[in-house]
Amino acid sequence: MNIEEIRDYCLSKKAVEETLPFGPDVLVFKIMGKVFLLCRLNAIPLQLNVKCDPEKAIALRERYPCVQPGYHMNKKHWNTIVLDGIPNQEMLNGWISDSYDLVVSKLPRILQKERSQRV
Repeated sequence: MNIEEIRDYCLSKKAVEETLPFGPDVLVFKIMGKVFLLCRLNAIPLQLNVKCDPEKAIALRERYPCVQPGYHMNKKHWNTIVLDGIPNQEMLNGWISDSYDLVVSKLPRILQKERSQRV
């Protein structure tokens, strides 16, 4: 999966915005102002940070060498995924969706309602 496919998948989700708040090398996707994915564009191979349930984060790290504690993030809640060919598109989409859903579930009800009304 390349950056364009990741970008398209993230933007296909409801109320997502993409930003570059840390400069041109870190692409950030947010839902209602809350980050759910960061991508270091200058990393080779490409790397993503996604939010994850703490227990699931540990299990994924133990099972997949491409899943590591979140780089420059709270390592309890974030994983870095190195796109070295091991995670297939379906797995990666699932991890991105899990991150999105986790962030949405933590939003205040008013923001969840506003998100549901967006196109």
